Amino acid sequence: MREPDRIIRLKTVLARTGLSRSTIYRKIAEGTFPAQLKISSNGTGWHESDINRWVADPVGWRQEGGFKESR
Repeated sequence: MREPDRIIRLKTVLARTGLSRSTIYRKIAEGTFPAQLKISSNGTGWHESDINRWVADPVGWRQEGGFKESR
């Protein structure tokens, strides 16, 4: 049986990636880091699998199921 995907908070993301908080949010805006999920009125988190995929390949990471920009 496959384990459910955990939601991890910013403190854990910072520890796993070695990035600063401002770098994480800049990379989210650029589309080069997984976006956070709203988990409560004041809380956010990330899918652990998204962070694991980013850590494994930070340069090649792209959001699964994302859309392509048309120019």
